[in-house]
Amino acid sequence: MSRLLSDLGVELPVLAAPMAGGGTTPDLVVAAARAGSMGFLAAGYKSAQLLAEQMRTVREQDVLYGVNVFAPNPVPVSFDAYSRYARTVQAEADRYGLRLSDSVPKEDDDDWSAKVDLLAESPVPWVSFTFGIPDSTVVRALRRAGSRVLQSVTTVEEARLAVEAGADALVVQGPAAGGHSATLTPDRPIVPVSLPDLVAQIHGAVTLPLVAAGGIGTSADVAAALQAGAEATMVGTLLLRTDESGASAPHQRALADPSFDTTVLTRAFTGRPARGLRNAFIDRYESSAPAGYPAVHHLTAPLRKAAAEAGDQDLMHLWAGTAYRGAEQEPTERTLRRLTGGL
Repeated sequence: MSRLLSDLGVELPVLAAPMAGGGTTPDLVVAAARAGSMGFLAAGYKSAQLLAEQMRTVREQDVLYGVNVFAPNPVPVSFDAYSRYARTVQAEADRYGLRLSDSVPKEDDDDWSAKVDLLAESPVPWVSFTFGIPDSTVVRALRRAGSRVLQSVTTVEEARLAVEAGADALVVQGPAAGGHSATLTPDRPIVPVSLPDLVAQIHGAVTLPLVAAGGIGTSADVAAALQAGAEATMVGTLLLRTDESGASAPHQRALADPSFDTTVLTRAFTGRPARGLRNAFIDRYESSAPAGYPAVHHLTAPLRKAAAEAGDQDLMHLWAGTAYRGAEQEPTERTLRRLTGGL
């Protein structure tokens, strides 16, 4: 068993990734743990109070788990660029009786301080961060509380910064990952690179244990990442159709629908690069979407919610990594065991 898996206290070299926005549920996290893996509650887009409730739910099941937090790394958007985009997408909002074109940019930090305070007061085995690298004082406080810290990185440079901040291990996220990229520079293009190559690059540059994530769909993908230098892997998209998933019904249907035949990186929904199934909204608005997170996320959120409730797959975000065809309707345990078969 690798040092990291021993530290984690888990058997399987495939962990359950945090999926903010509803995909990850307490039931999914518990199911992963009972399969010999470990899952991460997604703190993103929820209040510290709701996160605390979900932590209590999982803790009551006496299983190992982690919590993933969005570390502040805002991409400000000018009022003019924001207003121009708001007026552009208003045509879609009209059908749901929503008024977006009069809104003003909302810049927030996703309840950052309250979540850090919660995790310091009610420590969990692992805390992971994405979008930004927290100050070393935050890392030290969490470690004093008894947590170990995972930092998501997408380049060698980011890995070195995470080492300087005091991270215990790194999640190496390749560009094939579904949902938001963990990049620290979301206003710059994402550089194409295979996950094994990225793992090998970072493995050669730092000494921290690595968890490989992004585009993993088969046991062969897991094996390739481990061979490149990772001590474990992490999957998210493949769990979106499991029995314990909280992904919406339209999202789950789209993952198995042959008419959705490719994924693309887009900032049309949130102003930050994220990979999802290509649909009409992306085709119409990717070219005009400004970089601007979280303001653009807040702008389109009511439209995406209304579209999801109406089952309108053309106007909602359908986050998915490139291996989305491997997502099956089955228990989480079966998916995780399937990915580790033969290892």
